[in-house]
This record gives sequence, structure tokens and C-alpha cells, in this order.
Amino acid sequence: MPPADDELRALLTAERARTADRVSALSGDLEAIVEASRLVSTDDEHDPEGSTIAFERSQTGTFLKDARQRLEELDGALGRLERGGYGVCSDCGRPIAVERLLARPTATACIECAI
Repeated sequence: MPPADDELRALLTAERARTADRVSALSGDLEAIVEASRLVSTDDEHDPEGSTIAFERSQTGTFLKDARQRLEELDGALGRLERGGYGVCSDCGRPIAVERLLARPTATACIECAI
């Protein structure tokens, strides 16, 4: 395996671990927000704090969705690396520059095709 592959594997693995931790933390945060809103018997619509709770729930839910999507992208990149298809443009079939992969490790297209 070329040194760049080792570096890219380490980068993907580390980012996947960070993202998995983020998914776990955000899942816990969202559960806590939902549980806290259940414990309060007020109506969000008429409660002065209701909009804050709804905003926090929505924002945390969006962050969680984004983190889960990132995790899927990282898993896809690691799978391509295992199968030997990592670093190959999905559009034109040419190699993706190592510099691009170091900057965007989940990239599926070369710079030319991404533009």
C-alpha cells in the first residue's frame, strides 16, 4: 500500500471515530431535549420558553442528521478503500488527486468533474 493510502486510511478512520462520537453525543442531547420537554406540562406554543425548546430540538436534530450523513460518507469511502475503488472519479474514472483526497477524504469526483 502506498504511503498516501496509509495516510488517507488513517485520516478516514480518525474522522469516522470523531463523527461516530458526535452522532452519539447529539443523539443523547436530542433525547435529553425531548425528555425535558415531556416533563414540562406547558404548551410550547404559548410558553415563552417554547420557541427556545423547539429551536434547540430542531437545531440538534439537523446537526444529528448531518453527522449521520457524514458517517455514511466516511463508511462509503472506507468501503471503497477496502475494495480498491477509493480515489477513482465516479464520473470519468480517472484518479482523484491525492491532494483533493487529503482535503476532502470522502470525495467521489475529481476536481474537473466536481466543477
